[in-house]
Amino acid sequence: MADPISKALILVFVFIILCFFSNSHASSDVPFIIAHKKANLNRLKSGSETVSVTIDIYNQGTSTAYDISLADDSWLNDAFNVISGSTSKSWEKLDAGGVLSHTFELEVKTKGVFSSEPAVVKFRIPTKAALQEAYSSPILPLDVLADRPPEKKFDWAKRLLARYGSIISVISIMVLFVYLVASPSKSGAKGSKKKR
Repeated sequence: MADPISKALILVFVFIILCFFSNSHASSDVPFIIAHKKANLNRLKSGSETVSVTIDIYNQGTSTAYDISLADDSWLNDAFNVISGSTSKSWEKLDAGGVLSHTFELEVKTKGVFSSEPAVVKFRIPTKAALQEAYSSPILPLDVLADRPPEKKFDWAKRLLARYGSIISVISIMVLFVYLVASPSKSGAKGSKKKR
């Protein structure tokens, strides 16, 4: 007669093995789409600003995704103008382990804090009829056309001194010491001239 505890352990072990093989088999033929969205604010000399948006799409799964489409419709027409590229793009496929990247540039029309929603990535898996959806990461709020204090002329020197002040002072003392030791003293030079 078998021990009830050993029977339970064997059943749990068999269940874990079955779950592991069924999960690994099911997940082995699926693309896994991750999208990362980032935006950089660029201030131009004319006082205007542009926003450069880049969306990277990664397939971290083990099979190819087909009919990929990207749409980033969160940039309002009354606040932004598209000056380069497009807020949407499509590709035929994205292989497992592959990366797609899309960039566009916007001109800022109104002042304020703007938060963009995640971009939407749609793709097709051969084993499913319906399109699959993935969402990009959101971006931090952008303070567009914000009043920024003018940079003072010697702020860079202050930052440099704050960061490397101790090194600069040590080098200055060493240069001064070398100068004093290496240069002949004036009183010694006058005394040597009188002896001749």
